[in-house]
Formats: sequence, structure tokens, C-alpha cells
Amino acid sequence: MGATDAKAARPPYSLWQMVQYFTKLGTIGFGGPVALVGYMQRDLVEERKWISENDYKEGLTLAQLMPGPLAAQLAIYLGYVHYGITGATVAGVAFVLPSFIMVVALGAAYVAYGGLTWMQAVFYGVGACVIGIIALSAYKLTTKSIGKDKLLWPIYLVAAAVTIVTESEIVWIFLISGLLVWLVRAPPKRWFPKGGGAALVGFGSLGDHLPTACAVATTTEWSVLAQIGVFFAEAGAFVFGSGLAIVPFLYGGVVNEHHWLTERQFVDAVAVAMITPGPVVITVGFIGYLVAGFAGASVAALATFLPCYLFTIIPAPYFRKHGKKPAIVAFVDGCTAAAIGTIAGAVVVLGKRSITDIPTIAILAVTLLVLWKMKKIPEPAIVALAAVAGLIVYPLVKG
Repeated sequence: MGATDAKAARPPYSLWQMVQYFTKLGTIGFGGPVALVGYMQRDLVEERKWISENDYKEGLTLAQLMPGPLAAQLAIYLGYVHYGITGATVAGVAFVLPSFIMVVALGAAYVAYGGLTWMQAVFYGVGACVIGIIALSAYKLTTKSIGKDKLLWPIYLVAAAVTIVTESEIVWIFLISGLLVWLVRAPPKRWFPKGGGAALVGFGSLGDHLPTACAVATTTEWSVLAQIGVFFAEAGAFVFGSGLAIVPFLYGGVVNEHHWLTERQFVDAVAVAMITPGPVVITVGFIGYLVAGFAGASVAALATFLPCYLFTIIPAPYFRKHGKKPAIVAFVDGCTAAAIGTIAGAVVVLGKRSITDIPTIAILAVTLLVLWKMKKIPEPAIVALAAVAGLIVYPLVKG
């Protein structure tokens, strides 16, 4: 179904309601990409029933297959489902803008007061709490999408294991998983014609040109804003996965290659992203501000999110039109299983960095207990309490 047909279907919500929802999610949605995609499923699919389960799965798969930040791409796709490019655009802006404003404000405070000395204490508590939020979201996604499917479970487990071992998200895992389920459940009537794999070969060869592009960016005497634009466009266009994958890429360029920030400043930038709502990748706004003020923050954010926007709206019509065919459904199921396995693996990877002692274990346990038993307490309130706990406990533990 194309965008025109989707509009004709009269969705049960207005475009303004969608904008309001994503503005709110971008303002109070804590927990990083895993939690955010879980919130979208809970709110838009299960509770409000604005988006069908199939449309959500298609969007999640597309977001995993395309490079760029996962949660932002899913928001853009869900905006596209019933309102086309207009819906995609306003949903994306509404989702990203609140957290961008927050990190710019924190960047201004950071520059003005010489660093966020309390940030480590807050992150100590919030980091453990966030792991609990992510873990519960991953559990819900697993039980709902994998269930008791004997074909999808091995794919899920392999994807989780690869993520834990490599500490990164590998796009080929999604592609191979999709192809495997497709071949098992809806095998083609005839094999590909000679040279049919050319698209994949061409896609893979794209990476061969990245060092050249990076070399041009670093050796040419461009202005700082131009360098920021090129570097963060590369981050948005060539890094697959979510904040888990983009942080090492940013570290290599920002600290080691361009020497824009010190290691301490970069760690603070990541901490800012984790304690603010919205997409984790919005840390690019904080980094850009430290390098070149508000102009640097704006260029960094635009350069990072523009590629993911294009990588979502350009293939979206084809997903909408052909997404119900058995072969596509099977491919989507395989990719989704791998995507959720990767999310589960990310919980372990991130947890190893945030759950480091008895107090953080206690904060994690309390978070899970509250989320499981007291469902009416909003996540931002839980995160705020964890921040207070961090401010109290951290000096005692680390002092």
C-alpha cells in the first residue's frame, strides 16, 4: 500500500497527534534506542492501536538494515506509514528536537562552568537504572516477536551472542537471517539469474571507499564547520546500529583523529546523552557545541540525522507496497529475530559497563521490581530517583 492509499485509509489519529506523541517521547523517553523502540511498540501498537504490528515490524527491520540511529529511523518510518513524507519529516523533527535543545543547554553549562563535575555521580545511578529499562524492553520484544518459533530462536541467540562477543551490531547478521527464513518459509520458484548477487556485492564494496573519503576529509584544509559536517555525515551514513555502534566511531574521530575533545570530555558527552531523553546519538549535538558552539551543534546534528532520514523515506514506499508478500514477510521475520537478538546482546554489553558493584546491582534490581510491579510509575520518575541515588551513593563508594 502506497502513501496515497494509506492516507485514504483514514488513520485513527491526526498528524498533530503524531507530532504530540513524538515530541513527548523525545522529551521524556529515557533508556536509549532499545527502550525507545519498546515504548513505540507499547504506545502506538498495543495501547493506542495507531500502527499495526506488521507495519511496526517492517519499520523495525528497515531501521536495522539501514545505517544510522535505530530509534530515530523507526520514528520516521512510523510517521510515514499513514502520512507519507510529511508525516516522516514532522515525526523525525518532533522526536529529535527536544533532546537536541537539552544537550545544547547542557553544552552551554559545560563550557560556562568548566565541566559537569556531578555528572559521574548521576550517571552512576542512571546507568544502572537504564539497564533495567532496556532489559525489560528486550524481554517484552522477545516474548512477543520470537515466542515459541523454533526457527527464529536460533537466529535470535546467534545474533545476541555475536553482539556480546564483538560489542557491535553487524548488518550482515540481519541480512543473512532474513535470507535464511525466506529460503525456509517461502523459497523462490527459481534461483537468482546469473549475476543476481550484484546488488549485495556493490553494497559490500561501498565500505572499500570509506578510507579514501575519510582521508580527503582530514587532509583538506576546510573550515571547522565543514569538517564537522563531513565527519558526522559519515557517522550517520556508514555506521550501522544504534548508540552502541556509533560511540566507538565518534571516539575514533573526535578524540584520536581530529583532537576536538579530550577523553574526559568525550566520556562526559556520552554521559550527557545517556541521562537525557531521546536518541542516544544526540550526543553529537553536545560534541558539536563543545567544538564550535551552537553552529557546530546544529551542523553535527543535521549531518548525522539527514542520511538516516533519506535512508528511511527512500526505501519506505517499496516496503509499504511489497511488504505483505510471503517472501518479504519471511525476510522481515528473520531480520526482526536478529534485530531483537542484537538488542538483547546490547543489554549485556552495556550492563557490563554500568553494573559494576553492589549498589548498582541494587539500583538495577529495584528498577526491575518497580517497572514490573508498579506499572503506573512513569520511567522519567524512576530515572530521576536513580539519579538522586547516584548523587548520594557515588561519593560514599568512590570517595
